[in-house]
Amino acid sequence: MGSVKGIIPRGAEEGSVSGMAIEAGKGKTTRRGALFLLGGGLLLAGCAGNAPSALYGLNAASFEAVPGRSRAVQVLVPRPRALKALDSDYIAVVENGMIYSYFPQAAWTDALPNVVQAKIVETLQGTGRLRGVGVPGEGLLIDYQLQTEVRSFELRVDGANRGLVEISAKLVNDRNGRTIGTQVFRAETPTGGSSVDQAVAALNASADRVFTDMASWILQRI
Repeated sequence: MGSVKGIIPRGAEEGSVSGMAIEAGKGKTTRRGALFLLGGGLLLAGCAGNAPSALYGLNAASFEAVPGRSRAVQVLVPRPRALKALDSDYIAVVENGMIYSYFPQAAWTDALPNVVQAKIVETLQGTGRLRGVGVPGEGLLIDYQLQTEVRSFELRVDGANRGLVEISAKLVNDRNGRTIGTQVFRAETPTGGSSVDQAVAALNASADRVFTDMASWILQRI
């Protein structure tokens, strides 16, 4: 596979001889040399800059109002948990599931868990089947909580480039604390390339499937 051009660890400084890459599962950064091995090609660390020049958002799933009886319930969607490497506005690139690097000069519009939380809420609202959906602090009389964890949300370059999204979900009855069900939702979409635009488009497509499947799963259980 060819090199993924333009991807460097965020935090590398112009003129520096080292950058940073986050090693998955270890909650720390490891110093790397000026040349980074990624996707089978060597990348020269350049300037990531203090502020991105492009911000990218996610779409809520294209989930039209679902026919059937509306549920007189309200669902709370707390902020998703996430690996430290994903709990930021950086757009991640992962090789072999071990080292996280990031696109330079590009970022999500907010920390990724906040973006995912907002789009889950929008998707559930778009079903037209729930009395209320919201986040903590909005004064809901909560019937259920949707607790989630972002496990993957990245461009994968270990083989064919693809946008991978994996989110685990637990639906909890807030009145008695009983877990209604747990499910892991996963989707991946080929990117057709390695640019940030292609990566974000693939991640949006994968997230759309995950959010749609999650909404259907919730409606079946409440």
